[in-house]
Amino acid sequence: MPLVDMKDMLHHAYRHGYAVGAFDLVSLDFLEGIMMAAEQARAPVILNLVESHFKSIDIELVMPAVEAAATRALVPVAIHLDHSASIDSAVKAINRGCNGVKVDAAHLDFTENTHITKAMVETAHACGVSVEGELGCVPGANGEDAERHPGDICYTSLAEAKAYVERTNVDFLAIAIGTMHGDIKGKPRLDYQRLKQINEKLAIPLVIHGGTGLSDDQYRRLIANGVAKINYFTALSKVAVKKIKENTRTNNACAYTGLLKDINQVVAGEVERCMRMWGSAGRAAEVLAQCGSWTPVEHMIMFNVEGVDKVGADMLMAEGQRVLSAIPGVREVFSGEAMQDNAKYHYTWLVRFCHPKLVDSYQQHPAYAAFNSKLLRTVSNKRVTIDFQTMQARTASVMPGFQEARA
Repeated sequence: MPLVDMKDMLHHAYRHGYAVGAFDLVSLDFLEGIMMAAEQARAPVILNLVESHFKSIDIELVMPAVEAAATRALVPVAIHLDHSASIDSAVKAINRGCNGVKVDAAHLDFTENTHITKAMVETAHACGVSVEGELGCVPGANGEDAERHPGDICYTSLAEAKAYVERTNVDFLAIAIGTMHGDIKGKPRLDYQRLKQINEKLAIPLVIHGGTGLSDDQYRRLIANGVAKINYFTALSKVAVKKIKENTRTNNACAYTGLLKDINQVVAGEVERCMRMWGSAGRAAEVLAQCGSWTPVEHMIMFNVEGVDKVGADMLMAEGQRVLSAIPGVREVFSGEAMQDNAKYHYTWLVRFCHPKLVDSYQQHPAYAAFNSKLLRTVSNKRVTIDFQTMQARTASVMPGFQEARA
């Protein structure tokens, strides 16, 4: 189950001097192409979901496919929500399966950006989820992605970066040193001295947004100065569009599937080129060995009720499901009633947590604490709780032929 802790993944890249690509996916063709490249290059990869793209791709529909691609992969994968508009939307993404998030607050003043990011960190870390912060402005140049990032470049300040990281406790920092979103015309001028100073002062993985259009030497110098994550989309969009135009010329019937033929292949080719250039190719095995696996937990609460009738018990169960479902990091809640009259326990909530940290932290959530003290404890003093983790990862390790058969 190579869905891994994103913080572990990027710290490995930071320590060993390479960068992991965070590739935006806007369709299943992109998802397939990104994963094909990662498997071929034996590289760790971040599947990047950008909230502004949700106008054309439904996250509720696509996330099951993204999780399936990650969990069946033989290389380490993380799933990141990028450019989230709010903490609420980031929490929804966590509950759907993302294990890294970034809330857009860099356009606000330093104090407000710090306040929002700190609140996001507190919420996400309670779920075991990593948080990327951002200081400065990476503007748009030309093309599709550029339109979402208006304005001029605002370089990241060393003093503000230090204060921001100390106050927010972010895991990674996206900085502005001269890159741009979209299709860059000409060679961008990057402020390597600023990058070097920020890296030496912070000593945490740094992130570059607007990764398209840089030279091989520019990428190498970025990585040598602490960049461990590079966001990449415009070039993928361009190769996909080019292939569609080629298909249009060769597919006289203009069938839809004919127009999309081999989109996954050209996306895979560009992604693999980046992985090899950025030094992540061939790192899969060591990353898997050194990263914590991202393993959900099934938390079972079994109990009986006293002093209420069936209607009251049903209302209690419904309210418990509502409260539990609203807690950040809770993937889903099953409310159950025993089928046998002589069962030792008659009611259960089976709660799926995104991460083992929720086992300890969910009871401190204000809504659950109030529900527990004011309602649940008044009708049920004796409860049994059991936490289960998947055996999938362990099963693979004790069946040495399993992965070879998959490969």
